[in-house]
Amino acid sequence: MLRVENLVAGYGKVQVLHGLSMQVAEGQLVTLIGSNGAGKTTTLRALSGMIRPESGRITLHGADIAGLPSHAITRRGLAHSPEGRRVFSTLSVADNLVMGAFPRLTGSRPRGDVAADLDRMFALFPRLAERRAQLAGTLSGGEQQMLAMARALMLNPDVLLLDEPSMGLSPRLVSEVFATIARLRESRVTMLLVEQFAAAALDVADFGYVMENGRLSASGPAAALRDDPAVRAAYLGTAH
Repeated sequence: MLRVENLVAGYGKVQVLHGLSMQVAEGQLVTLIGSNGAGKTTTLRALSGMIRPESGRITLHGADIAGLPSHAITRRGLAHSPEGRRVFSTLSVADNLVMGAFPRLTGSRPRGDVAADLDRMFALFPRLAERRAQLAGTLSGGEQQMLAMARALMLNPDVLLLDEPSMGLSPRLVSEVFATIARLRESRVTMLLVEQFAAAALDVADFGYVMENGRLSASGPAAALRDDPAVRAAYLGTAH
């Protein structure tokens, strides 16, 4: 469904990604793990059009989307829940969610039943249901993360990009966020998850890639990576 081939990208003269190749199959949860500065967030930004790749191909359903603006990529079915949440702070929770469905409301994506999907988000994230009329900027960090994820899901995307959903959250909220991701996986939502908590990411994923200095150093089924001594020593805190 989503395929990346020889992707080169960065910021100005600083090249971050050096020929990255990976893929996310339909219905899969794929995770990209690595240390800070490895290039994980840059990868998602290149995929969603937040930065323009220098070279390489990014295909969604076989169509090349590399270099397209973010709004055009969104219309093709790729949703991005970004690092730092970036909610519309002066809009209510409900209005933030409706904004996520904007391409559907304007006819650039299949509309479907937006109202039913809004109810589905409130069922998936009960805390948001309790705060549906509250301004997003007044939510806690964990609630804003839930809102960012739910807003991206309101696109009814073909692929969902999740960038560091656990960042800055308490251990209890991290568990809650990953439980939600697990439910989405059970529903066969196609996802690419960037996450610094490698153990939690590999526990919930089908397949994983390990990134070092803008290149992939390992890949394989998540369970195999979780049991790999080198991966365990570098990212899971143990070699045993």
